[in-house]
Amino acid sequence: MKLGKFCLGLGVVALAAGTITSGASAYELTYPSLVYRTGPYAPNGIPFANGVMDYFTLINERDGGIEGAKVNVVECETAYNTQQGVECYEKTKNEGESGALVYQPLSTGITYQLIPKVTADGIPLFTMGYGRTSAADGTIFPWVFNFPATYWDQASVFVKYIGEKEGGMDKLKGKKIALVYHNSAYGKEPIRTLQKLAEKHGYDLLELPVDHPGQEQKATWLQIRRERPDWVLMWGWGVMNQVAVKEAASIGYPMDHFIGVWWSGSENDVMPAGAQADGYLSGTFHAAGDQFPVHQDIYKYVYDKDMGAGERGRVGEVLYNRGLIAAAWTAEAMRKAMEIKGSVEIKAADVRKGLEQLQMSPERMKELGLEGLTVPIEISCADHEGPGTVAIQQWNAKDKKWSLVTDFMTPDQEVVNALIKEDAEAYAKENNITPVDCPMGFEEAKKASTEYSSQGAKVAE
Repeated sequence: MKLGKFCLGLGVVALAAGTITSGASAYELTYPSLVYRTGPYAPNGIPFANGVMDYFTLINERDGGIEGAKVNVVECETAYNTQQGVECYEKTKNEGESGALVYQPLSTGITYQLIPKVTADGIPLFTMGYGRTSAADGTIFPWVFNFPATYWDQASVFVKYIGEKEGGMDKLKGKKIALVYHNSAYGKEPIRTLQKLAEKHGYDLLELPVDHPGQEQKATWLQIRRERPDWVLMWGWGVMNQVAVKEAASIGYPMDHFIGVWWSGSENDVMPAGAQADGYLSGTFHAAGDQFPVHQDIYKYVYDKDMGAGERGRVGEVLYNRGLIAAAWTAEAMRKAMEIKGSVEIKAADVRKGLEQLQMSPERMKELGLEGLTVPIEISCADHEGPGTVAIQQWNAKDKKWSLVTDFMTPDQEVVNALIKEDAEAYAKENNITPVDCPMGFEEAKKASTEYSSQGAKVAE
């Protein structure tokens, strides 16, 4: 049974924590989707936006909405431009009867600008695996959620992976790791973590910024050829990624020592380099491919009815799946909000409560057709980040396929949590924020969410 269907045509639906007082409902749920289908970052923005749109279309077509309330996806084009992103927020925040229920800007720059705005307006901001890392601390950032992991987690896991490949963390001493990063708030996000880990493990960090949009990288890769780093990490996006992979290939840099952030690990990033991209690595928090039950439902209820947002043949690509997962977690937060309120007529403040009490158990993921696609999550008052675990995937150029080459790895929480605490406390002091009184502190809640995620956390390879 797929939950959501069971409420149609019923006057009252009883749930564990409340009673939803509406069946098929005229009440519409407004979800503003900040997209970039144009500009230099469109090749990456489009599949994510399509995954979001297709999942909500599936919910509307297959289930009649969330507990009978249809979702209205309102797209607003940002072109990955911070000012346009802010304008989209102001334009859409009062849209529809529900008003904007939650925002996902898909941009760290836009995220930084929206944090004070959503806090003042009381609208949750879901920055899935991006944005301001210290927003993981829900006691300081009650309106911001960045599960299932942050950039600092990912940077730490990359260093741990390198240590394992080098024969142990003690073998990192004297090694040279280069960071090629988009010269923006997004690209700079992992630097502090990598610097702290360099102090701890004794490796040398070479920082190499690449200016927007990232098409000019000849000098960067000539420097890499001269410096001969043992490993290269990349925090790129859009055209920057495919240019970097091509430049790395042109100087003969070994692809199995080149690791991209999960926004540098899609088909768009490696296909232009052809066979030369074989062996390239990236972080991830989910699987690729369309072999999951949710995809079969999308084909049946969306694409077979000519309602798909994109090309049928691109369903299941990395960024499509990421958009799908973002929509699925958002839909479940809305459902949880309805359960808590006992009504489908939810507002943004209700969705914040839904996000803060969100649990995606292995059993629930199976019901939704998501089993094996991503990890279970549990969010709480203090911990808005969730498990923080990261896996490494590798590109097979011959088969044109991404495959996981590691289990989900836990970051160095001693280092990462200390940095989160330092940054969150500084933000609170600067903005005169009184921390929310939660049942557990951030570190205790973080430990609980990591343990919860470890149950049934097997993701399909």
